[in-house]
Amino acid sequence: MAFTLPALPYGFDALEPHIDQQTMQIHHDKHQQAYVDNLNKAIAGTPNENKSLEELLANAGKISAAVRNNGGGHWNHSFFWEILSADGGGKPEGNLAAAIDEAFGSFDEMKEKFNTAGVTRFGSGWAWLGVLDGKLAICSTPNQDNPLMDIAECKCKPILGCDVWEHAYYLKYQNRRPEYLKAFWNIVNWKKVAEHYEKAVGKLAAA
Repeated sequence: MAFTLPALPYGFDALEPHIDQQTMQIHHDKHQQAYVDNLNKAIAGTPNENKSLEELLANAGKISAAVRNNGGGHWNHSFFWEILSADGGGKPEGNLAAAIDEAFGSFDEMKEKFNTAGVTRFGSGWAWLGVLDGKLAICSTPNQDNPLMDIAECKCKPILGCDVWEHAYYLKYQNRRPEYLKAFWNIVNWKKVAEHYEKAVGKLAAA
């Protein structure tokens, strides 16, 4: 079955002023659509045609560059839209907040390390907060790689990610990636991130 572009869970202008409407529309309707279309072309008529996206990512390094790049692009963006919200911001609570304090010392320290991972990612890529061996960890990946891939530089179960490709922020922030990352925290959907965390540590049955 061919992959399809998921609808945004909010309007294109919902994340204003932190992410502008034009960026959201181009990012979703053009960039992610291209990843979906090219992924479908890459697997059409092959033994991978009926595999899940997660199965493709787990073997991306053995399949093809097209599956790695476009499968990663599709998964990463689908994940990204879900952890953003017009009602986002604030701070995590409960188990996730405790885990952040344990791993990084404080919420502010976690944000600083995450922002550093995003700012120092050379060229295009992603910054991630994920669960590794039951503990939280921060890392970054190049291009459309993610921590679920067999060839990933960092391995973990992602619970939060930020797109630091220029197309994600350039219309509004130009070359000011640190400013974009600072604004990102105003729209993080901590309820969704907490759900990802609980699933990753096995405290909530996977959906």
